[in-house]
Amino acid sequence: MPLSPAGPATAEVLKRLKTLSPSELFPSSRSPQGAMSGLYLYFSCLEESHAIAQALDTPEGSFWHGIMHRQEPDPFNAGYWFRRVGSHPVFPALASTAQALGYTKGNSTPARWAPLAFIDYCETARKRPGSREETLAMQVQLAEWQLLFDYCATKAS
Repeated sequence: MPLSPAGPATAEVLKRLKTLSPSELFPSSRSPQGAMSGLYLYFSCLEESHAIAQALDTPEGSFWHGIMHRQEPDPFNAGYWFRRVGSHPVFPALASTAQALGYTKGNSTPARWAPLAFIDYCETARKRPGSREETLAMQVQLAEWQLLFDYCATKAS
């Protein structure tokens, strides 16, 4: 997943995704619409992901919305949506995974996930294509996507 996608991965992928029903694709999941927003985001279909996230008045909708705006890039708007998320159940695992990948906030490793700090990190990394920072930002972003997608797509316990 690029930090700033240029558009949908392929027209074929976008066409195929539009034929899928979230409730059929993710029956009994915690958030079928959230999982669908995540799928669109994974394939760089920002407009479609945005439309679903915008209509989803839940922490997951705000989370996907924040990721989408971070990728646009619109860091101010991303921050707004991440503040609406509050504390999310995937944050502890995300902080741990990010730390294992080598992500630090400032000069220390984050004990808690700080989405606003990660927006800033992505903004800096985006300006340094091919750098270690860009690679790390993409790795953490993918881990973030995987954790949130799994949370949305699985059945609530």
